[in-house]
Amino acid sequence: MRWLKENSLALAFLIMFFLALGGQALAGMLDYNDRQLAEGAEPVSFAHYVASSSFAVDVAENWQSEYLQFFLFIVMTVWLVQKGSPESKKVDEAGAESEEQQRIGPYAGPDSPRWARAKGPRLWLFSNSLGLVMGTIFLLSWLAQSVAGQASYNSDRLGDLRDPVSWSSYVTSPDFWDRSLQNWQSELLAVLSMVVLSIYLRQRGSPESKPVGTPHAATGVQG
Repeated sequence: MRWLKENSLALAFLIMFFLALGGQALAGMLDYNDRQLAEGAEPVSFAHYVASSSFAVDVAENWQSEYLQFFLFIVMTVWLVQKGSPESKKVDEAGAESEEQQRIGPYAGPDSPRWARAKGPRLWLFSNSLGLVMGTIFLLSWLAQSVAGQASYNSDRLGDLRDPVSWSSYVTSPDFWDRSLQNWQSELLAVLSMVVLSIYLRQRGSPESKPVGTPHAATGVQG
């Protein structure tokens, strides 16, 4: 039971993720089959739909925008600040900080990760590992979106008796950028809302909020 409590946040989101993904697959299949019947085509099975480019592109385009959001927020908050927001470092602490502040190299403690005591490329890699992994997942998801999107796009074109397009043509097409940008703008708006609204609004007990009685101008203070 202690393990469940200590990992309850991750487990809750993992369960909700699978429920939402399954719901998306089911709803997507029903919508897809409705369009198939309207066009005089045969409906497809659930297994066929979740293996289709139509489902893959819908999933990938959401994943890439989410990881773009995380990547940008992680990297930009190293240097950029927002006065009064708990999502920001204190105004005078912008930057990568000193080795002592980061507890790396000679300042690493006995309980610090092993690579925090390393030097050279290993220390740089570990020091930037979160941003690097988030950025890599974004790029891979965006690549997956482009491949699945091309297949789905060409399927629609063939259905209209038009010639398919190459991958390079697809990634410069309005369809690809419409799918990408409509997700990016929503994710960027969500981050902006969180950064600004958390200056003036509170959620008691949440680490994403300042303590209820903290002044609006307090920066980098979490509950």
